[in-house]
Amino acid sequence: MNSAPTPASTRTRIKICGLTREEDVDAAVAAGVDAVGFVMYAPSPRHVSAERAAELARRLPPFVTAVLLFVNASAADIAAACALLPTALLQFHGDETPETCLQAGRTFMRAARIPLDESPADGADAFDLVKYVEDFKAAQAILLDAHVDGFGGSGKTFNWSLLPPSVNAHLVLSGGLTPANVTDGILQVRPRCKTLAVDVSSGVEISAPGGSTLKGIKSADKIHHFVAAVRAADDLLAGHHVRLPTA
Repeated sequence: MNSAPTPASTRTRIKICGLTREEDVDAAVAAGVDAVGFVMYAPSPRHVSAERAAELARRLPPFVTAVLLFVNASAADIAAACALLPTALLQFHGDETPETCLQAGRTFMRAARIPLDESPADGADAFDLVKYVEDFKAAQAILLDAHVDGFGGSGKTFNWSLLPPSVNAHLVLSGGLTPANVTDGILQVRPRCKTLAVDVSSGVEISAPGGSTLKGIKSADKIHHFVAAVRAADDLLAGHHVRLPTA
């Protein structure tokens, strides 16, 4: 018997990031994701040019959003990419200030880099997510990723239980998500915010020898398992009796 529809208040939006191939865009769309991300940061192994991103984005049907990820990009580079993808949402993942984000003139998300350590080292101040949300109140959402060396997706999971109990923002949970842990992440973080989305990259990539992944090369099976795990979390939050998906 089919479960009842998931209420909108508990429906978790899904973004697959770091796409580089047509077949991966098609797999994400077929799985029912809400957004796909293209990395505009040249040092990233998942980088694509704005021209390539526009080419891939033309495969998207209505109501699936293209997202452009920037890291400390120049205003000219942002404007050039926006001209090629006029409906794309922007994601700022570097040292951008609130003013820099607004200058782009587009709806945007701002990444917050959450420390991996449970306590600040050497007397440093703890990361204040509530203040960060207030500083970037013009953002459509705040994306939570683990703070590691370098920029872009970390592939690391921070301690979700240390997030503030109440954050007055739409949040996007990222950093080390996989089909195996995303259900737990949603159950822990969703009650702390207005709405929750999830963003995955390495967690749905094809496995490489040694436990790493082929960066930018997605697995259709992993994408589908990831989406199923997200929907299982939504059903649990809605009070439905569900069987969790297996990988």
